[in-house]
Amino acid sequence: MTQILLVDDDQVLSDLLTEFLTSQQLSVSQAFDGGSAVEKALTNTYDLVILDVMMPVMDGFEVLREVRKTSPVPIIMLTARGEDVDRIVGLEMGADDYLPKPCNPRELLARIKAILRRVELSVAAVEPEALEFEDLLINTGDRTVTVSGSALELTAAEFNMLELLVRRPGVVISKEELTEKGLSRKLELYDRSVDMHISNLRKKLGKGASDKQRIKTVRGIGYLLAADQQH
Repeated sequence: MTQILLVDDDQVLSDLLTEFLTSQQLSVSQAFDGGSAVEKALTNTYDLVILDVMMPVMDGFEVLREVRKTSPVPIIMLTARGEDVDRIVGLEMGADDYLPKPCNPRELLARIKAILRRVELSVAAVEPEALEFEDLLINTGDRTVTVSGSALELTAAEFNMLELLVRRPGVVISKEELTEKGLSRKLELYDRSVDMHISNLRKKLGKGASDKQRIKTVRGIGYLLAADQQH
């Protein structure tokens, strides 16, 4: 059974969400503060974490930072409605997706299923591939990435978007496609999720030999993986 860790200091809301998700054949563990959330996330195996931002002891950002040091587990952040800064910061720090609170339980379930389906499809790949572009090497079987032989730690969303770009180097991939194939959902108005994931990828990949960004922005359209001019 799919294991979910739900982290929220609002116990009433947490119990309601737990009841709903359990009715959908998901196994839910709860944590009501950041400290216990980190302990549970790092000592147990979960398929996905739902993480509120505003909590005692450690807020959601601190929890996200600690978990991301060692774990690529998919994380959905719950942010206060209208707090765009929280959403952007969460994505920059490695969250896979976000939802504003109060959230519709059915929309939360849809986001959970989309992320889990994306992970399952990658794991169930019949013939794992080794994709290469210059000094980048992606293994679709174990979802590992190396740059000049050094391993990178990527979130599920970052890996999916990089794979899309590496499969079509030099070709512009729209934000719509990156959202649909990278996050398994439709691009929404004012949605900056793709921008944040690409920004994180740029930081992790570093610059090429010619000191240029590896991923180029094509304004109003999307992004492309650019060839290094010194190659």
